[in-house]
Amino acid sequence: MSRKPRLVRLGTLVVVVVCALAVGGLVIHRTVSDETAERPVTTDEASRLALSRLNLYQASPVTVALTAAEGGGVEIRVEGVVDYRTRRGAGRYTTTGPGTQPDHGLIVWDTGGLGLAPEPAGVDGTPWEQAEHVPRSGWSPRTYTADPLDSGLQLTVQLGADRPDNPLLLAQSGARWLGRDRIDGRGYDRFAGPRAQGAAPDGGRSPLTYWVDGDGTLRRVTMQLAGLGTPTAVEFTGRDGGAKVPEAPWLTG
Repeated sequence: MSRKPRLVRLGTLVVVVVCALAVGGLVIHRTVSDETAERPVTTDEASRLALSRLNLYQASPVTVALTAAEGGGVEIRVEGVVDYRTRRGAGRYTTTGPGTQPDHGLIVWDTGGLGLAPEPAGVDGTPWEQAEHVPRSGWSPRTYTADPLDSGLQLTVQLGADRPDNPLLLAQSGARWLGRDRIDGRGYDRFAGPRAQGAAPDGGRSPLTYWVDGDGTLRRVTMQLAGLGTPTAVEFTGRDGGAKVPEAPWLTG
């Protein structure tokens, strides 16, 4: 692969990743609403946002699709599965862009780093099943960097939580309602997440944007990185209860 296929809980966990990021968010399938301007979240909205990470944890393993723009028109897409009980993910990456040959392979990641490997020849199945057939020596491991893919992978693996966030703290920390959208025919409220801990009240909007439905189900998260026009996007596309994520096969020793 030619390029490095690179969370406040909502209130405290994601702050480690987002404190160095700029403000923003990607909106797709925007729908007309009775409200035309962003505003602070209501009590109900804060409760649903607070519940979204627990719902994600309880649904895992969940299938995900992550898209990160690396600059120069190069885009990396990861389609895989994340188990929030073990905080591990596995999938397949594809790199495309002008003037480059498409590249692809297997990718596995956890809270500490990631590993890359070619897809094993003659092995069928999902990427996480194929990963079981790659010997330890076949992985190229590395720790995380500040590149868009790495930031997105860190975000993805840390979004689920085994208990809900505090809705009062979310509201007090600057979470805001931004609008309503439809994704695959279902309605979602779009929220700016709480600001990083210690930020001044006028310190700007969070770089994280969440799409949450009426049941507190998280469908999409985008993260705006400083200096990039296109945010990194994570889509939660379903549940795969039978998925088994490999146990850190990229670690050495």
